[in-house]
Amino acid sequence: MTAVTVREVLDSTLEAVAHVETLAVEIARGVGFRGVSLDQISLATHETSTNAVVHVNRYRTEKKVFVAISTTEGRLEITIGDEGDGFDPKTVPDPLAPRQLFRGSSRGVFLCRAFMDEYHVRSRDAGGTEITLV
Repeated sequence: MTAVTVREVLDSTLEAVAHVETLAVEIARGVGFRGVSLDQISLATHETSTNAVVHVNRYRTEKKVFVAISTTEGRLEITIGDEGDGFDPKTVPDPLAPRQLFRGSSRGVFLCRAFMDEYHVRSRDAGGTEITLV
């Protein structure tokens, strides 16, 4: 199988979140993912792109979301970047800690790590953060 990468630059809108999620699921389905795996890819992509749009770029349409979805033999890699101030995953509270159990948010990173084989965070050269889901 030949490596294929789809790249897009999107405004920070909820429509962009839906688009990224749909695109990731379509590509994943096209390379053979099925059932629960598709649901997990969908949720992880939704959570990561929502974090970029809502929590980092704060819906500012002048701030962009950068998406790259790559497929190779047996591998799907989804990278979502933002133009925010940076993100340190070590600062995210543990959603399983007793103080966090009843919070209505702050579970996205936890779920992404649980549902995907790999979860990587790095600073973008142009500023912001890039999350890679494998």
